[in-house]
Amino acid sequence: MWIGNPGALREIRDGAKSFERAPDLGVVEFRALAGGVTTWAPPALPRRLKLSWEAMERGDVDHLDRLARRVDAPGPIAAVDPLARNLLGAAQAAGRGSPKKWSWTNSDFVLYGGSLSEYIPNTVSVENVPTANGPDLFWDHPTWPGYPVAPGMTVTWWTPGLVAGGAALGQLRIQWFDASGALLSTGTTNAPTVPMVRPVPAGAAYARPAARFTAKGLWGMGSSAFTLGDTSAALVAGERPAGEGCPAVSVTGYSHAPADGNGAFRDIGLDLVEVTSSATG
Repeated sequence: MWIGNPGALREIRDGAKSFERAPDLGVVEFRALAGGVTTWAPPALPRRLKLSWEAMERGDVDHLDRLARRVDAPGPIAAVDPLARNLLGAAQAAGRGSPKKWSWTNSDFVLYGGSLSEYIPNTVSVENVPTANGPDLFWDHPTWPGYPVAPGMTVTWWTPGLVAGGAALGQLRIQWFDASGALLSTGTTNAPTVPMVRPVPAGAAYARPAARFTAKGLWGMGSSAFTLGDTSAALVAGERPAGEGCPAVSVTGYSHAPADGNGAFRDIGLDLVEVTSSATG
């Protein structure tokens, strides 16, 4: 996994002895006098990640220790799970939910449907005649300027729902930002009917996927995927990985013990929870 403050992610190559990432369902039951049961669940279901390692090397230990003690920044931090098959959020990957999950250039777009419910599919309406510079529709991260990445990664980006719906797409695009949120560069492909695969460039801390349209029209948004690694063959073959998200997390538990007599290796436990913000004071 990759973990750290965006712009300073470190790859932890050691396999965790244990790894749990169950969502905090928060379901409450109410039982009527007649015996019937009603349940209530909050709209947000944050996951809690519990990881432990045995005999971890000191370089990785020092990195996790600094994160747990918030030495370099107050947080939140990023934890990029290699098991996540789609870094987009669940509703966003399915083309559903609030229009706040996307942004666009000027007033060129209207998203119909998702503003009414998280479960209603969005329809994309391009309202104005496009120019050579767009309009562009961006898939936004809920916390940062983009999805946390690090040089050395490869990412795949595609919008199979829009392609299947016949949308007038001219390009797929990925904006690369540095740790301060400044735009470094933009990767593009003029072949949006197939997935876009790109290595993360030097200095990049965030990636923001986008699609550029070439005509006015109305199309169902459908599914989209932003993944780690080259998953283009699987996507073209018809796989549509559900969005698992890559949310900001905060360290809520930390254990640190020597794994041998000379202290060269450590047994580490780490508890994380998905957050909307993190504060100290």
